[in-house]
Amino acid sequence: MASTSRTRNGRGRGGRGGGSSSLPPPPSTLPLIIEEFFIVIYEDPLVKKALPKKFADYLDGQEPAKVYLRAADCGPRLWTVEVLFDGQGRMYLDKGWENFTIAHGVDFGCYVHFKYEGDDVLTVKVFDGTMCRKYYYSDDEDAEDESDNDVKPCIHPL
Repeated sequence: MASTSRTRNGRGRGGRGGGSSSLPPPPSTLPLIIEEFFIVIYEDPLVKKALPKKFADYLDGQEPAKVYLRAADCGPRLWTVEVLFDGQGRMYLDKGWENFTIAHGVDFGCYVHFKYEGDDVLTVKVFDGTMCRKYYYSDDEDAEDESDNDVKPCIHPL
């Protein structure tokens, strides 16, 4: 009996013909969706912080003057933080960031996770240097009425 390299249906090895591929499109054709990212605090946590360039690109020239940070699990309070753009496509958290970091114990070696919720709101989770998340809660029922100048910390349970 003669041996042949063709398999049934004449499709050659593997039995999968030319039809449509189930592979995803190449990365260059996928839409750019940057909803979550993190930064690592390598330097003074109280100075302005650069956000990833891809996130600034995702905002597609909207360039908000400020964003609102909400600490996950720390009540409804929104922290107003001014945003700077350097003209080179970089975006920085500036005035207001210092108060947020003090209130949430952001320090050297922390990993800060951001999730963009739309409408210039970012939900923030802070992880310590051991990569464990810091959980917070608020003991103030009037958290929504507080001024951003009040650096009342969320409570970090041990």
